[in-house]
Amino acid sequence: MLDRYWEGSVERISPEAPVPVLRLASQWDRPGGAANVAVNVAGLQGQPTLVTLLGDDEAGDRLAQLLQRAGVQLDAVRSTERVTTQKIRAVCRRQQLLRVDVERDSPAQDPTTLHERVATRLPAHRWVLLSDYGKGALRDCGGLLARIAALGAHAIVDPKGSDFERYRGAWLLKPNEAEARAVAGAWADEADFARRMQALREQLALEHLLVTRGEQGMTHFCATRAPRTLRATAREVYDLSGAGDTVAAALAVALAEGQTLDDAMAFANAAAGVVVGKFGTATASREEITRELAAAGVSRERNGRRARPERRDGVSAPERRHRAIDMPDGVDAVHAALAPESSAAPSWTPTPSSI
Repeated sequence: MLDRYWEGSVERISPEAPVPVLRLASQWDRPGGAANVAVNVAGLQGQPTLVTLLGDDEAGDRLAQLLQRAGVQLDAVRSTERVTTQKIRAVCRRQQLLRVDVERDSPAQDPTTLHERVATRLPAHRWVLLSDYGKGALRDCGGLLARIAALGAHAIVDPKGSDFERYRGAWLLKPNEAEARAVAGAWADEADFARRMQALREQLALEHLLVTRGEQGMTHFCATRAPRTLRATAREVYDLSGAGDTVAAALAVALAEGQTLDDAMAFANAAAGVVVGKFGTATASREEITRELAAAGVSRERNGRRARPERRDGVSAPERRHRAIDMPDGVDAVHAALAPESSAAPSWTPTPSSI
């Protein structure tokens, strides 16, 4: 989807209705939704491919232009029968006055076409991000998840809605706390939360369940150890737009580079801490994440550990660098977030488990 911003000043109330009059001073566009995930991957020096649905319209052309500029390879299924989803925000002093959504349900055959397009790329991609924005493209993604698993790839799913059954068999599911509560029910305390989340993980045959919890950080559940919570870094929050996208992108990039899941969680947690301090949909650079980790006292040389090969429980990351596909549902789209294949040294300080 395309995020558009109309910024200006408000000096009076309209005589036609009790609403502020925005005197437009500037406009800018940013990739949003699944496109924001892909741009975040590129910003972390990944090599992302975005497989998505776009309208054959001006907004689709503009989004394609922005993605190319950001270093994202776009594989779009385009049609005159759909419109490119837009979220237009009227802003004054960096405060949102109004949001206008431009969207329309996609033709019924679009999800099938999209899934087939992703399937053709799977042999070359070991990590796949499915970003669901509730627009329909991932409504029936069970078959795609099965194909991903059959090829030995790993699917990371950022879900939407209260029906998680379609994500059955994902390698990792990343709901936020509200989404987890809508599916598993309200919990009385942390012990009840842990019981409900472990039951949900088992019910959906997930290897990993990672619940993002705002100020409380994120909590990881798997079959081989007790739940682990990684606390968020205390900081002033400016804008939560796109923070979940950044977590998904940073997690995928870190795992594809060979970090353990624990270290990838720390990397993603720090990335989210960076973007919530920025206005609108934003990205985090490796340099910013390095500073965030340093501020939190996280060192890449902690414990003197070396990289470990992947274990069956998936807590340790793969030995090889992998490409990754990210499949979004914003126009309901599919992203392919490809990890760096270059042997050049990264500008951030890797953890001991990095390759």
